[in-house]
Amino acid sequence: MQNWPDDRVPVFQLYGETGRWPTPDLLHCESIAARSRLHDWHIKPHRHADLLHLLHIRHGEVQLTLEEDERRLDGPQVIIVPPVVIHGFRFSTDTDGHIISLAPPLAGHLRERLAALGEVFSRAAHYPLADQPEARPIATLIETLVGEYHRPAPGREPLLHALMQALAVQVARRASRRRTRQATLRQDRGRVHLEQFLALIDDHYAEQPTIDDLAARVGITSAHLNTLCRRLAGRSALQLLHERLLLEAKRQLTYTNMTIGQIADQLGFSEPAYFTRFFKRLSGQSPKTFRQSR
Repeated sequence: MQNWPDDRVPVFQLYGETGRWPTPDLLHCESIAARSRLHDWHIKPHRHADLLHLLHIRHGEVQLTLEEDERRLDGPQVIIVPPVVIHGFRFSTDTDGHIISLAPPLAGHLRERLAALGEVFSRAAHYPLADQPEARPIATLIETLVGEYHRPAPGREPLLHALMQALAVQVARRASRRRTRQATLRQDRGRVHLEQFLALIDDHYAEQPTIDDLAARVGITSAHLNTLCRRLAGRSALQLLHERLLLEAKRQLTYTNMTIGQIADQLGFSEPAYFTRFFKRLSGQSPKTFRQSR
């Protein structure tokens, strides 16, 4: 068992990276080996402010850390890691599997669309798949999703989201049919407040609300909110709001034909010039250059 002081656990977007979410897609998919090999198959305990992880281990072994719980698991397994939860992995070198990371808008959409079934994404847990009826459908869906993720084609984004929804249903069935003995991880009040704040950002980012207003809706002061954000997410409340705006701006520039002025207006900027300065300050390039690069 480990006790992890909040200020001593690294906060990443993707493990080992300090940059922002690397793609306008709302999910990121890679093999476990691709990242783990770079770190000698050991992903040290860390957390993410707003990313949801789904790991599928087809075969191999992992020493899993979820908050204060540590245990050794053999594949096949599905592991769910919600935002903010401290997690780490030490994989055997023969591990075969994938990790799917969901940005907040997609994770929230799945929870809303699937109602009670979507709650499977709110609990840190692992679900053994050996001799379980969901094992083959889950493996097939992930194989299809991985192929689609790496193949640009018409309808790619809605198909990825549909596959992710089907995958969530299968995992939820596995969770409801035979839950693991692992207790639901405790959430302190600060984490609940952070989740409420992130949900408010997702609902109201285009209105560009003030941090004072969002903090009041959560029921705490803006100073307290900033302390929570820095302690649990590694960024200020305003930075988290700006990152959500930047993600939506990248998606609009990539997937729509709207002009820069139309995008600026949709995202609550009073002038396109303000939007351009905002985008360049956070991304390092102008909206026009970003669109051309895509």
